Amino acid sequence: MLQPAEWEIIALSLKVSGVAIGTSLPLAYGLAWLLARGRFPGKLLLDALVHLPLVLPPVVTGWLLLIAFGATGPVGGWLERSLGFSLMFRWTGAALASAIMALPLMVRAMRLSIEAIDRRLEQAARTLGAGPWRCFWTVSLPLSVPGVLAAAVLGFARSLGEFGATITFVSNIPGETRTLPLAIYAALQLPGGDAMVTRLALVSVALSLAALVASEWLVRRGWGGSPRDGT
Repeated sequence: MLQPAEWEIIALSLKVSGVAIGTSLPLAYGLAWLLARGRFPGKLLLDALVHLPLVLPPVVTGWLLLIAFGATGPVGGWLERSLGFSLMFRWTGAALASAIMALPLMVRAMRLSIEAIDRRLEQAARTLGAGPWRCFWTVSLPLSVPGVLAAAVLGFARSLGEFGATITFVSNIPGETRTLPLAIYAALQLPGGDAMVTRLALVSVALSLAALVASEWLVRRGWGGSPRDGT
């Protein structure tokens, strides 16, 4: 049985991951569209920057966030002076770190979905008089929705497991930034914390497995395969 404090950790983790994915979804789709359809100088560099968090040590990503969004950082200092708002040591900072770490996976999944769109359908819509924006909203976006949903679910799973960037950027504060991975890490340091580690680890495995299965199912549905026959 999960303890009340553990339910709070799970609720905080779900909130952080939900906000991270919800706020980064439009940006991820825009980047995926640019990389799938765009032809411009510096595209290779943009592609590398988007996917950099996949290969960069998460601690380095957290350190960069600390420099940029810390109290004396260019972005963090401006937010605090202008809006009286700070991301440091708050769950919103954990959401930012999770969003950054999940972004490459989301962009990759969305890009594959956009590239799989039959361009002839878009050309047919344009031939029938649809403008670029109407063609996008009525043809391109609906066709890419399964990939977008799959990317969101995959990004959600990735953000649930985020550890290095979060602990570096916003520390490990109970009730504020202590998500599932950080709570497991903290419990490992406590004598007799094995039971808590086991419970939270099982929850993490269950949530991640469910997200991966849902993402795969959405991808297959979107590309015309049948989840039942494995095609």
